[in-house]
Amino acid sequence: MALKDLVVLVTGGARGMGREYVRGFLAQGAKVVATDLSWIPSGYSGDDFAFDEEIRDNPNVHVDVMDITVDYQVRSVYERAMERFGTMDVIINNAGMRMRDLYPPHGVMTTLETEPGEWERMFATHVFGTLRVIKQFSQPMLAKGRGSIINVSSGGYNASRPDSREMPYQSAKAALVTMTLYLANELKPRGIAANIILPGHTRTTGSDEMDVIKREMRVRELPAGTPIMRPLRYNPDNVVPLALFLAEQDAEGVTGQVIDALSWNQAHGLGGPERWAYAEDWNAPDVRRPTESHR
Repeated sequence: MALKDLVVLVTGGARGMGREYVRGFLAQGAKVVATDLSWIPSGYSGDDFAFDEEIRDNPNVHVDVMDITVDYQVRSVYERAMERFGTMDVIINNAGMRMRDLYPPHGVMTTLETEPGEWERMFATHVFGTLRVIKQFSQPMLAKGRGSIINVSSGGYNASRPDSREMPYQSAKAALVTMTLYLANELKPRGIAANIILPGHTRTTGSDEMDVIKREMRVRELPAGTPIMRPLRYNPDNVVPLALFLAEQDAEGVTGQVIDALSWNQAHGLGGPERWAYAEDWNAPDVRRPTESHR
């Protein structure tokens, strides 16, 4: 299925990876419904210009504001999208809440320091909000028996980095993965694929500022003189090639898969860490390369 003229929903499309999904699909000739809570730049690293000014005059884009935790907003945006493009072929659920949204400015918290209400807020976005979007925007896909749902999770969903202090974020991402795998099975007879993208450790809005604060925290926690290395970050476009591939899938193709974007890029001849790494990190002496052991 060619991407040209497909209608693609991208939630969280104003910045970070969402911005790159929008650009990537437009470059392939798709029509894009790009939504976000706000299109006003935050001023933090990675979000210092108004992306909507770049795309608003493009006839293949519908830019809108949508809080995925609010029923009527999701319904209203769906109605406007249908008025504009008449159908929906691909859903990319990229919108989500970050740890630093709950615990500013560093986004670090041990599980017992968290509160149940904070878990509820995180699940309201990543799980219930995503489900709300899928239920609404999949209606045209169900009607024509074809489509692709792409949900964005995190590599830590399987507790592969239990020392990262990322509850309740990773629990919500784990629930999102489970929901997607169930959807893949349930929607297979309806012709719709459902898959998970795992981005690399990506430089996102405010990550420069957060890294400085987290480094200061580690200096206080570790013995004096302990070398402190930070993880290599990748450019947010590392997810785009895999998203373009998954958008072409339906239930007869790839479905029910959890796929690491960087591994997929490398396996398909699109380059490894050196191709997708954020250049300033790649050349920094205090950055831990993928081949080095993790502290």
